[in-house]
This record gives sequence, C-alpha cells and structure tokens, in this order.
Amino acid sequence: MIRGTSVISLALSVTTALAPAGGVQAKEDARPATRTPIQHVIVVIAENRSYDHVFGTYGPKAHQRAANLLSRGIVNRDGTPGADFGAGAQFTVPPQSSFYIGAPSKTPYAILPPPDTLGAHTAPSDTAPPPFATLAAASAEPDLEAADLVLLTTGATGLPLRSVDTRVAKATSLPNGPFQLTGPTMPYDAYTGDTIHRFYQMWQQSDCSVSNATPANPSGCLSDLYPFVNISFATRDNGVGNPMAFFNVNDGDAPFLKRLADEFASSDNFHQSVMGGTAANHVMLGMGDAVFFSDGNGNAITPPAGVPIANPNPRPGTNNVYTVDGNWSDCSDSSHPGVEPIVSYLGALPYHPRPNCAPGHFYMLNNVNPAFLPDGRLRTTGIFVPPSSVRTIGDALNDMKISWRYYGGGFNAAVAGQPNAYCQICNPFQYAKSIMGDAAQRAEHIKDTADLLGDIRNGTLPAVSFAKPDGLLDGHPQSSKLGLFEAYLENILDTLDGNPMLKAHTAVFVIFDETGGYYDSGFIQPLDFFGDGPRVPLIVVSPFSRGGTVSHTYTDHVSILKFIERNWGLRPLTDRSRDNLPNPIARRDNPYVPVNMPAIGDLFDMFHFGDE
Repeated sequence: MIRGTSVISLALSVTTALAPAGGVQAKEDARPATRTPIQHVIVVIAENRSYDHVFGTYGPKAHQRAANLLSRGIVNRDGTPGADFGAGAQFTVPPQSSFYIGAPSKTPYAILPPPDTLGAHTAPSDTAPPPFATLAAASAEPDLEAADLVLLTTGATGLPLRSVDTRVAKATSLPNGPFQLTGPTMPYDAYTGDTIHRFYQMWQQSDCSVSNATPANPSGCLSDLYPFVNISFATRDNGVGNPMAFFNVNDGDAPFLKRLADEFASSDNFHQSVMGGTAANHVMLGMGDAVFFSDGNGNAITPPAGVPIANPNPRPGTNNVYTVDGNWSDCSDSSHPGVEPIVSYLGALPYHPRPNCAPGHFYMLNNVNPAFLPDGRLRTTGIFVPPSSVRTIGDALNDMKISWRYYGGGFNAAVAGQPNAYCQICNPFQYAKSIMGDAAQRAEHIKDTADLLGDIRNGTLPAVSFAKPDGLLDGHPQSSKLGLFEAYLENILDTLDGNPMLKAHTAVFVIFDETGGYYDSGFIQPLDFFGDGPRVPLIVVSPFSRGGTVSHTYTDHVSILKFIERNWGLRPLTDRSRDNLPNPIARRDNPYVPVNMPAIGDLFDMFHFGDE
C-alpha cells in the first residue's frame, strides 16, 4: 500500500566487503564475483513519462540540484508560470515539401491546444469501469497488495473518449507552455489521455538543428514542436496539448517516487535510448542495439510487400501529414524517406556521431510484435519481427553462467491463453531466437511477476532481473495511472524488505521506457540515428545509494547494461552495441554535457562503495 511513511528504510550496517547475499542462487549461478557489494540487480520498467512530467517541480535536498521546469524558472513551485515561462513555449510550422527535424520557420501558439481524454476510461460504472467496476473484480489483478486494489476501480474521466479534458483547470485557455495536470477537479488518482510517441514524430518534436546550438545545448534540440506534431502528422486525434502536462510533487503527486528520490539516488540526466516508443526502447535495454528485418537466421533482407516502410514526407496538399507512418527504415540509405535530415544533422554536429546503420538493414523503429508468442510458438499471421539473432545481455550472462530472468506481469496467463495484460513488445528477449527458440532457455529465464515475488521471498533471486508490470499497472497514460505503477513498485520493495539479507546486496533500478510523448526541457545528446531521446526518471534503491543525491552524468538505458557488465566483468555485447561508448567526461561549468561526446555513463557514480 502507498503509505505516508517510507516502507523501505534500509539497514546502514551493511559492510562494503564483497560478501554474498543470503539465500540460494538460481542453479546455474555459482556466486560469480562482482566488482561491488551488489550481488543482485532488479530493473523495474515503467511506461511513458518524461523527467519533467514527473519531477518538473522537484526540489531535492540542500546542496543538490535538479535541472527541471522549476530550476529553469519555467514554472514555480505551485505549478504556475515562472519568470522564464517562455523557455517552454511551443510553435507551429508552415507546410514544407519534405520531412524535417529542424524547423525552418515557426510561429508560437497564442494559447496552447487543449489537453484531451484520448480514450481514457470514461465513467465509473459497470459498463465502462476503470478498468474494474468493483473491488472484488479488481482482486483478479495478482501483482498488487490488497490495500491498493481499489486504485483499479477509481479515476474515470466522466467525459467522452475523445474530448477536451475539462478536468484540467482552464483547459481551453492555457498559456503557451507546460501546465500542471492536477488541480481542484483533476486528482492525481485519475486516468488521463495519451499522447503520440513514435520515432520520426519524436525526432521532429525535438526540433534539432546545429543552427540552434549553444555552449549549454550543443546539439541544438529545442523540444518546441510537441503539440504541432501531434496535430499535424495525421488527421486523427493524437493527444493535442497533452504533451505539455506535468505532475506537481509539491502538491502530493507521485508521492512514492518522490519519497524514493528524497531517500536514494536519482538522475536528472537519464534518457530513453531511442526516439519513439515502447518496443524499440525495450529492445535497446536488452541488446544495446536495434533489431532489423531478417530471414530469421541473422541475415538482413528487405521486408516483403505489405510491411509498412516509414515515409514521413508530407502528403501533397497537407501540412506534415506523413505519407506512411511506418515501422521500418533502411537508415544506411539517405535516399529513403526521412533518413537524410537525421543523417545530415548527425554529420553536422561537431563530434560527428555515426548513424550506426548497417547497409541494407531495415531497422524496427516503432512497435512491432516479436515472432515468438509467449509459449515459444512462432507467429504465422500478421506483421512481426522475424526471429532475431542480435546478441542480448541474456546471452552474455549465459556465457558466463550468471543467472538472470525477465519477469513480465501476466506472463503465466499469456502462456495459458487466458485474457491478460502481458506486454509482448516490452520483453526484449521475446524477440531473441537464442532465448525464445530454446525451450530450456525460455523456461528458465522468462517468468511472471508472481515468480519474482516468490524468488525474493525464497532467496532464489537471480543476479540480474528485469521486472515489467502488466498493462494495467505500468503507469501508461490512458490505460494505467502513475499511482498504479507506484503500487506495483512498492509491492516489490515491500517484498524485498521481507528478506533483509538479500536486500543488503541488491540494487533496484527504477526506470521508464520512454517519455510517452511528454515534453522535457533537458539536453539531448544524439548518439546515432536512433537517438538518444528525451529524459526519463531514474531512481536507484540500494543500501549503497542512500542520501537523496541527484546524478547529473549523462546516461541512458544502455547505461544499465554498462553497469551490469562492469559489475560482473563482462565485455560489450558486440562491436557495434552502445555499451562500447565511453563514460562521459563532464565539463566543469556544465555537468550535463560530456566533453567527449558521444558518451554514456555506467551509473557507478550513483553509489557509494567505500574504497571501490
């Protein structure tokens, strides 16, 4: 249950010696040596919130700083416009002949396009519950503590599916910039509308041009086209003004995440690895690379007819309505639609990051299901990613006989063919032939949240764990609520509290897969064609990360792979994966921008290991 006092006070008597954790390891793990006292890592992955969306008004402890809407003067502590509110202004762009990522000209909005409900649960009734009508029905969700099940029955909008969200104060007359989502008629415990978050759209929303570069922002990404791209790339409703909403932790929003940030280490410079959405970012977290269309045996091929190849060039007679909002691109060929603006921009940056696009490879950019079903069978219908041979962190851990598991909420029900909210595109290992194509590997390494809780209680937690809530609890706008993710996370941490010996040598990385299309004011460092993208929250819960410190080191999802590799003595996954990038060297006057770009950290600076 989400309570007013911390439920995860960790013992300070833990020594920094490399002592083993309590309990029995998974069978293939013979206590491999670690560089630090951390013997177990749990990566808990939420959905679709930017750093400023959650922590935009966060003020950390004394002598700490968080770069956010508040510190930049864009908003005040009470959520009202700040002295530099104009720094968050959004713009429109006149029609252009082809796709662009740096707006050639633009005009500011007079007032912000209004937020809308975009499919959020409409009414607290038996016919349209959010998503359960009664507490008894909500008990079907197995991954919450009993006291938190009520969160599944509350928060409906009471409004039509696609309409202005009038619960937001002054929704139709908002000034041009970020606005507080919550207020007198919009509680924190509310389902709210979604917003677009796809690859070419997010590049365009970021408005990146070398002509905009400054010493503080050398990539020249202004992040000032969020509502415009929502409105213009398609004729359907894609969230309108929703991207500019933020929670206010000073008003009681995100209480559990704020408490964790106050007590443990957090980052204000952690980024989604890929511009866009869920599948590509989870794949990067598992592989440090992108997957591509293949013959199922590791050989790149051109997708057949019917597979949607992206073409973000505008349709004739429209302002930016994409020709094909597809899921694949061969970014090695600048003649392909959408590729040249990004590749040319990368080449113009002073540090010249490589696109990292192999010739003739069509890479997955947006959500596409894996070839493997949860039970290991191959899909035979629809569009999917053929079995991938891209090396995963699971393969690297297997090679060194280090235990690991991916725990997906609803996985057992999915295998049994029962109705469930298991997320198939969220499991990077479900794309991998080496894991899903091998019955023994699948049985050992792909598990359910119930198995995670059992492994924590029994002391059988593997060295490396990935924990993904089901779609009801993952915090995704429209289909979930941030408070539901907090409750899921708290259940894991409460269970870990029940095994103090295990907890003493465990680090829990709390991350989000991507921003979900929400605005963020932070610096973006382009690493290659795929990203990085905007900032997302990161909190590290561990006896060795106490103190409420805020790390400013530039990091992204692949930094978690770098941490695992450094802690367990592993090499980078391949010669092209992002874990080959060096750790950042910070500028004295600006810790957010590495002087040795492209570079991403390994997260070791978020811990205190004594003499380590």
